[in-house]
Amino acid sequence: MPSKEFNALPNIYLVGPMGAGKTTVGRHLAELLGREFLDSDHEIERRTGATIPWIFEKEGESGFRNRETTVIDELTSRTQLVLATGGGAVTQAPNREFLKQRGIVVYLYTPVEIQLQRTYRDKNRPLLQVENPEQKLKDLLAVRDPLYREVAHHIIETNQGAARDLAQKILNVIVAKKSI
Repeated sequence: MPSKEFNALPNIYLVGPMGAGKTTVGRHLAELLGREFLDSDHEIERRTGATIPWIFEKEGESGFRNRETTVIDELTSRTQLVLATGGGAVTQAPNREFLKQRGIVVYLYTPVEIQLQRTYRDKNRPLLQVENPEQKLKDLLAVRDPLYREVAHHIIETNQGAARDLAQKILNVIVAKKSI
C-alpha cells in the first residue's frame, strides 16, 4: 500500500535509450506509488490508431516528433503520474523543458551492449532497421546521452538488477532526496 508521503511527490518521468527498460521499470514504479503509468509511445499509437513505424514511414521522424511533443505536453500537465518517454523525446527542446519543469526526471542509463541484447529482434523500432544496429545505437547514444543528462534529476544504471528492484531503487533515491 503506497504511503501518503508518495502523494506529495511530483510526477516521475523516465528517459533513456531504447532498451533501457523505461516501460517495464515504469510500470513497477507506478505500482509502488499507487499511480497511473503511461508510455508516451504507446499513447501516440493509441491516439493515432497507427504504429510508430507506420508514422515514421508516412510522416518521417519530424512528423512523429511533432506528435510526441503534443503528447508529452499534455501528459506532463497531469498529476500523480509515472511516464516513460520514447528514447528520442529529449531531442526536442520543448520536451526537455516540459519534463524538467513539471516533475522528477530519471535517466535510465544503459550501455549499448545491453540495449542491443534487449532490442535486436524488435521490429517496432524504426531507427534500428538498418544494416548495423549496434553502430546506430552508439551514434544515438553519443547524441542523446548529453541531453538525457541535461534533463535528469537522477541517473540510475540499469545493467544490474531486475526491473522491480530498479523501481524500488528509483523510489528510494527520490524519497531520500526529498527528505534532505
